[in-house]
Amino acid sequence: MVLFSVTLTRPADIHWLYHEVGRYFPEGWERFRAGVPESERGGDLVAAYYRLLHEQPDLELRERAARLWCDWEDTASPLEGGLTNPRYADPAFRITFARIVTHYFHHSAWLSDGKLLAGAHRLLGIPGVLIHGRWDLGGPVDAAWQLAQAWPDAELYIVNTGHTGGDEMTSCIIGATNRYSSLD
Repeated sequence: MVLFSVTLTRPADIHWLYHEVGRYFPEGWERFRAGVPESERGGDLVAAYYRLLHEQPDLELRERAARLWCDWEDTASPLEGGLTNPRYADPAFRITFARIVTHYFHHSAWLSDGKLLAGAHRLLGIPGVLIHGRWDLGGPVDAAWQLAQAWPDAELYIVNTGHTGGDEMTSCIIGATNRYSSLD
């Protein structure tokens, strides 16, 4: 059994989160955009933050970029109930998280659009459970929906949560895990 409870990352979802979601949070979006050099604000913000976090020799500028990146993460994908993520208060976590995410997303998660769906036929005969929050602005539910349509042995549960899950998602994960752990 394969259990997915994370955002199904595609280049289109990366673009969505770091460019299009700003329409819903214009104040946070402006702060996020202002974190890169003015000449790069109309371009690929993931690439601009990648350069700041990986190539910038000035530690203070790297730390500022990490803080702004995590602030945007909190804005675009807040914890359930609108809470901020307490992990971002730790400077070591913040810089590590921002560097890993920008590295991963700068390289489009090493997937071209459609590659995940094109490979779904290889999962034939392998049961899977996809659990996705309906209100996850960071990774719209259509990615999980499309994968479920291409993967005949997958079950899709769309729960009424956002990106971080919550009780309903946790219950789905536990239920799927218990159901599949009892199979021989």
